[in-house]
Amino acid sequence: MKEKLTQLELFFKSSSFDRGLRLGVGIIVPFAILYAVGYFEYAPAIVVGVLLNAPSDVPGSATRRVNAILISIVLTMLVTLLVLFAKPIFFILVLVIAAVSFMVSLIAVYGFRASLLSFSGLLSMVLAFAIQKETPLEIFIQVGLMGVGGLWYLAVSLIFQKLAPEKDQNQLLSDTLHALGTYLRLRTQLWAGYDQQDELLRESFFLQNQINDKQETLREILLTQRKRSGLSPYEEKQLLMLRASVNIFELIEAMHINNKVVHSIHAEHRNYLLPFKEVNNILGNHLIHLAELLIQKDKIPNKHVLLNALEKANETIASYIAEIGLPAAREGALTLKTIFDYQERLVAEIRVVRRIMANVKNTPGLSLKKKDSAYFLTNQEFGLKVLTQNLSFKSTLFRHAFRFSVALLFAYLLGYFLDIQNTYWILLTIVVIMRPSYGLTKTRSTDRIIGTLIGALFAIGVVLLTQNTIVYAVLAFVSLILAFSLIQRNYKFAAALITISIVFVYSLINPNAFEVIQYRVIDTVLGAIIAVVANYTIFPSWEADNFKQVLLNAFKTNNGYLLAMQKFYTDTATHKLAYNVARKEAFLAIGNLNASFQRLTQDPKSKQKNFQLLYEMVTLNQAILSAIAGIGNFVVNHKTTPASAELQRLFHRISSTLGIAYEILEQGSASKNVPTEALMDAEEKLLDKYVQLSNRRDEEISLGKTTMDTDTLHGLQEAYLISNHIIWLKSLSENLQKTTEHYVKTTVQE
Repeated sequence: MKEKLTQLELFFKSSSFDRGLRLGVGIIVPFAILYAVGYFEYAPAIVVGVLLNAPSDVPGSATRRVNAILISIVLTMLVTLLVLFAKPIFFILVLVIAAVSFMVSLIAVYGFRASLLSFSGLLSMVLAFAIQKETPLEIFIQVGLMGVGGLWYLAVSLIFQKLAPEKDQNQLLSDTLHALGTYLRLRTQLWAGYDQQDELLRESFFLQNQINDKQETLREILLTQRKRSGLSPYEEKQLLMLRASVNIFELIEAMHINNKVVHSIHAEHRNYLLPFKEVNNILGNHLIHLAELLIQKDKIPNKHVLLNALEKANETIASYIAEIGLPAAREGALTLKTIFDYQERLVAEIRVVRRIMANVKNTPGLSLKKKDSAYFLTNQEFGLKVLTQNLSFKSTLFRHAFRFSVALLFAYLLGYFLDIQNTYWILLTIVVIMRPSYGLTKTRSTDRIIGTLIGALFAIGVVLLTQNTIVYAVLAFVSLILAFSLIQRNYKFAAALITISIVFVYSLINPNAFEVIQYRVIDTVLGAIIAVVANYTIFPSWEADNFKQVLLNAFKTNNGYLLAMQKFYTDTATHKLAYNVARKEAFLAIGNLNASFQRLTQDPKSKQKNFQLLYEMVTLNQAILSAIAGIGNFVVNHKTTPASAELQRLFHRISSTLGIAYEILEQGSASKNVPTEALMDAEEKLLDKYVQLSNRRDEEISLGKTTMDTDTLHGLQEAYLISNHIIWLKSLSENLQKTTEHYVKTTVQE
C-alpha cells in the first residue's frame, strides 16, 4: 500500500503532471473569463489553440521551447486557414489534404522537437474539419483566436517555468538515476549468468537508449544555458549531478568484464561472487531511491548500507585468498579486486549525488571549462540541405510522409463517400498512431483500440448512472489533464482517458451519449486498421533495411573511442577532453543502435532479415564499448605505466580490424586486408609482464613479505586487466569482422 502511495505521490509531483496542469489552466481560464464577460462563443477557438500548441512544450533549453511554441502557433494557424478556405470545394480540399499532410510530415527530418511541430500541424488540419466557419471573416476570427490561444498557452508555460524553474531538470535527473539503478540491477543479472539472457539484453538495450536520451536533453538544457549566460548555483549542482550520472553510466558499462573469464576462474567457487552481486543490487536500489527523493524532497537514506555491503565484498577477497591460497588464488583475487574497484568508484559517484542533494559544501566543483561545453552539445542542422537529402524514396521519413498522406487521403475519401458522421475521428486516429516504424504503429494501434474500449466502457457506466452535465464537464476536464500527463508514460491508459474526455465533451452537445460512444469506437478501429495496413503495404520501412547506417555509425564511433582512449592512455592531461567527447559519441551511437534493434524486433518475423547476424553485431559492439570503457576507466582512476610498444601494436591492430569491418559493411569489401603480421608475440609479452610481476610477488611471499604494497597491487592489476581486456578487444574486433563479412555475403545472396 505504501509503495502505491509513493508512486502516486511521485506522479502528482512529476513534470508530466505539471504539463497536464498547464494544459488544464490553459483551458479553464479562457472558458471562465469569457463566460463571465459574456463572450463565451470565442472560448472554443482559444482552447483549440491551447490544445494544438501544447505538444511542443517539452523539456529543453528555454530558447528552443519558446521558439518551438511560436513556430507551432504560426504553422497551426496557416494549416487551419488553408483547410477552412478549401473545405467548400471538394477537389481543392483533396489536394490540400494530400499536400499539407505530406509537407508537414516531412518537417520531422529536423529531429524530435520538429516531429512535435509536425504533429501539431497535422492535428490542426484534422481539427479544422470539425470547425464550421463559412465566411472569410469567420475564418480569420477563428484562426486569430487560435493564435491567441497559442500565445496564452506560451504565457502559462512560462509562468509555470518561472514558479518551478528546476522541475523539468529535476525530473530528467530523477528519470536518469532511476534508469541507471534499474540498468545496474539488470546488468548484474546478465553478469551473473541468469537464464533468459536474450530477453535481459533487449531490456538493457532499451534502458541504455533511455539513459542516453535523458542525458542528451540535460546537456542541451544545462550546457546551452552555461554557454550563453552562465548557470545559477542550483543549475551548477544539476550539472554536477549530470556529470556524476555520466560517470556512473560508464562504470556500469566498464563492469561488463569478460564473463567467460570470470566464471571460468570461479567455476568451483562462485559463492564468492555473491557479495559483489549483492553490492550491485544495493547500489541499484539506492540510485532508484535517490531518484524518487529528487521529486519527493524527503530525507536522504543512511549511507552505511552502501559502505557495509562494500566492506563485506572487500572481506570476501581475503577469504577467497585464504581458502584457495597463493599463487593459485591470484587471478581470481585480481578479478574480484577489479570488480570491487568499479563498485568502490560507483559508491564514490553515488556519494557525490548524495552530497549535492544534501547541499554539502565540500562537493567537488566543475572541471569542465565553459568554452569546452560546446563539444558536448549535439547540434541539429536546420538548413535546406537536410530537407533535400530526404527528398527520395531512400529516406525513411520521405516514405513515411508519402505513406501517411495516402492513408489520410484514403480515410477522408472513405468517410466522404460512405457519409461517415465524424470522418475526422478516423483521421485523428491515423495522425496520433501512425509512425515511420511498422512495429511502433502496430503497438500504438493495439493500445489505442484497447484504451478506447476501456474508456468507452467507463463512459457507458457513468452515463447509465447519471445524466448530470456537471459530472460530464468535470470528468471531461480531469480526464484530459490526466491523459496529457500520461501520454508519454502509458499510452494505453492515456487513450482511455482521451476517449472519456471526448465522449463527455460531445455528450454536453449531443444528449445521446451512446451514439457518441458507438461512433468513437468504430472510427478508432477504422483509423487503426488503415494506419497498420498502410504501414505494411505502401513503401514499407523495415528496420532491417535501415539498420546498416546505424551499424556503421556504431563501428565508427567505437573506433574513435578506442583511438581516443589510446591517446588518453599515453597522456591523460592533454587528451582528457577528447576522450570524454569520444566516449559521449560512442555511448550515443550504441544507444541509437540498441533503439534500432528494438524496432527491428517489433517488425514481422518475415521482415527481420538476417536477424541472428544483426543481433551478434549489436552484442559485439556492446561488448567492444564495455571493454574500451573498462580500460579507459582504469586509466582515469589509476596511475598507469607508459604504454609499451606491444600494447600500441595491439591497439593499432584492433583499430585496423574495426576500420576494415566498417569498409566491408559500407562497400561490400575492404580495400585492404588485416595486417598479416603475427601478434602472438605482442600478446605473450603483455601477459609476460603480468607473469613477471606475479613471480616477483611469489618470491616476496616466500621471503615472508605477506602484506602487499599499493604500488605492487596496482602494477599487478594493470598488467592483468589491460592485457586481458586488450586481448578480449582483439578477439571481439575479429569476431565482428567475420560476422560482418558473413552478413554482407548473406545479404548479397538474397
